[in-house]
Amino acid sequence: MENALLVGVSRQMALRREMDVIANNVANINTNGFKARSVRFAEHVQPVAKAETFPNQDKRVSFVVDRGTPIDLSTGMVERTGNPLDAAVRGDAYFTVQLGNGQTRYTRDGGFEINSRGQMVTQGGLRVVGENGPIEISTNETGVRIAEDGTVLTDQGNRGKLRLARFANPRDLRNEGSNLFSSVAPAQPAGPQARVETGVIERSNVKPVLEMSRLIEVQRAYASISSMVGRTDELRRDAIRRLADLQS
Repeated sequence: MENALLVGVSRQMALRREMDVIANNVANINTNGFKARSVRFAEHVQPVAKAETFPNQDKRVSFVVDRGTPIDLSTGMVERTGNPLDAAVRGDAYFTVQLGNGQTRYTRDGGFEINSRGQMVTQGGLRVVGENGPIEISTNETGVRIAEDGTVLTDQGNRGKLRLARFANPRDLRNEGSNLFSSVAPAQPAGPQARVETGVIERSNVKPVLEMSRLIEVQRAYASISSMVGRTDELRRDAIRRLADLQS
C-alpha cells in the first residue's frame, strides 16, 4: 500500500513538471523566436530485496523519473512585417547579442531597433553584435536596412555585419531567460549556409492547439492519480482502524 502511494506521488510530481513546461510554452506563444520545450520521463525500477528465506520474491516497483526538458529547435512561422530592421535567420544559426556586463548571448529574435544613442539593440535593449563588435549608427544617418548576408547598411554605407553563430551540438544550448541562450561550447561562424531574410520576423514555434490538448490530458491524468492516491490513503486508514479494533 505504501508503494502505491509513493508511485502515485512520483507520477503527480512528473505531471506537475509537465504542466509547468506546457504553461511556459503557452505563455510564450507570441514571443518572437521562442523555442518550445517538452518533458522527457523514464522508468526507475526500485531494487528488490532477495533472500532464500523469503517465501515469495519481492515484486519490482516502478517510479517516474524526470529526464529533462529537451528543446524543440525547429523554425517558427516567419511573418512579414515590412520593417527594414526586422530580420529572421534561415538555417540553424543565431543572432549574437551583448548583455550589460559584456557577456555574449544568442537569440533567434530578430526584432531590432536603433536606440537614442545610435546603437542597434533588441526590443529588450540588448546590443546587437556584429563581426567587429556592437553595431552603431550615427544619429544623422538614414535608410537603415539589413542586407541578405547580414550587412547593416545606411545612406552613408556599410555599418557592420551581423555576427551569426552556430553550434556543433545545438542541444547543448541552455535557456538564460528573456528568450536568450548560452552555451558552454564555443560558438562557430554560421558560414554562407545561413541567410538573413529582412522585413520579416520569426515567431514562436509553439503549436497552440497541440499544447492546449496536452494541457487537458495532463490535467485529467493528474486528477485521476489524485483520486487513486486518495482512495489508497483511505484504505490504509481503514486497515489501521480495523487492526486497532482487533487489538482492543
